[in-house]
Amino acid sequence: MKTIHIDPVTRLEGHGKIDIFVDDDGNVADCFFIVPELRGFEAFCVGRPVEEMPRITTRICGVCSEAHHLAASKACDAVYQVDPPPAAKKLRELLYSAFYTGDHATHFFILAGPDFVVGPEAPPASRNILGLIEKVGVEAGKKVIEARAAAHEIVTILGGKSIHMVGAIPGGVSKGVTRQERDRIVDLAGQLVEFSKFTVDVLTKIVLENSEYVDLILSDTYTHKTHSMGTVDTNNHVNFYDGKIRVVDIGGEEIAKYAAADYLDHVAEHVEAWSYLKFPFLKARGWKGFVEGNDSGIYRATPLSRLNVADGMATPQAQAEYERFYETLTKDRTGGTPVHQTLATHWARIVELVYAAERTLELATDEEILDPDYRTIPTETPTEGIGSVEAPRGTLTHHYVTDERGILQRVNLIVGTTNNHAAICMSIKKAAQGLIHKGVEVTEGILNKVEMAFRAYDPCFGCATHSLPGHMPMILRVRDAAGNVLSESSRDG
Repeated sequence: MKTIHIDPVTRLEGHGKIDIFVDDDGNVADCFFIVPELRGFEAFCVGRPVEEMPRITTRICGVCSEAHHLAASKACDAVYQVDPPPAAKKLRELLYSAFYTGDHATHFFILAGPDFVVGPEAPPASRNILGLIEKVGVEAGKKVIEARAAAHEIVTILGGKSIHMVGAIPGGVSKGVTRQERDRIVDLAGQLVEFSKFTVDVLTKIVLENSEYVDLILSDTYTHKTHSMGTVDTNNHVNFYDGKIRVVDIGGEEIAKYAAADYLDHVAEHVEAWSYLKFPFLKARGWKGFVEGNDSGIYRATPLSRLNVADGMATPQAQAEYERFYETLTKDRTGGTPVHQTLATHWARIVELVYAAERTLELATDEEILDPDYRTIPTETPTEGIGSVEAPRGTLTHHYVTDERGILQRVNLIVGTTNNHAAICMSIKKAAQGLIHKGVEVTEGILNKVEMAFRAYDPCFGCATHSLPGHMPMILRVRDAAGNVLSESSRDG
């Protein structure tokens, strides 16, 4: 038995490593994905005023602070039993749609893109954003930078800051927009729509017209049949900010559709001793281990999952891309048959990018966002509240319980990556088993293809490792050359 270490894994948010155990015949016997970091947001938020949460939780992650900001704000709305005015809801969603466009662009071009544009087995020194720009040209690189800048400017106008925003507060938003600010946002939103068209063109020419890449996407090595979760509006169209959470099984049949406030009736969390991350699963199916199929409780909440649970997209160009996606991969334009190929998540992310850009422009041109009535002042005694949005990496839930003064007594967070943790572990193991076997030389390129299995999820482990049980249950194992455990000790004795 020998061990192959991928440490650290690259192009993700947070820290992690992969340990692959190879038997004497050269085949993968087992594979573990390990996240060594631990953060304690759930613990150290207790005792604080609940209205601070939209500002505190943005510090969980500098990449998707907008997601935590709005999930926290919606949870605070629920704690105070207050419904924000329509203008406030639209301003929040406008900020969020702009953020989504920039965030998806970051992942596609900077984190995932090098694997396809430069090549999965290209030298690591060129398999990055600089290598990508060299392939697609400096002008293309400028388009990416300009689009991200446009998205950040919209977030700054509406949120007060480009990273740790302060715009949303219990009952609405802290300020409205002037007509001059709105006109600027319209101009920036138009730029994002044009950028979305450019991104679709890049995806088509570089990835979809390359038969080798299409075969890689469709290969069994990167395929898992799991349930899918995502938020939909009243028409069962994808929505990032509001709606009901829908779950469909591996065949596309609806098995749950619920309001965020009812999440504990549908989702539970499993714990394994070798990871600080929890493993959410569907209560109706139960935890049956790291297995796929209809009887399993494991689900995924990714851009691909959101498309799988939806009947379509709410904007025209995104709908056209949605139909092309399913017609290409399932021969069905309606999206009724789920796609289970993990690498297809990158394509699904582009469909969402198009929707986010179109929705940004749609909301920016809505006259109601200029309404001066943008906050309802809370008057009720605070109690308990749950808020949810679709983070780029999956369904994000914030759950707060306070005393009558609004001081937090309990906090629970299920973030996007946590939803996908079990599937990420399964995807890495299956990729390792499919790529590493007897007679195969394990090159750096092969190991990068193993990493591609988790990279499709765009995981954020800074967000996911949020629980603090009071101490770190460290376990130290000593193994011999064959991988046998010679001794073991733990902090718990």
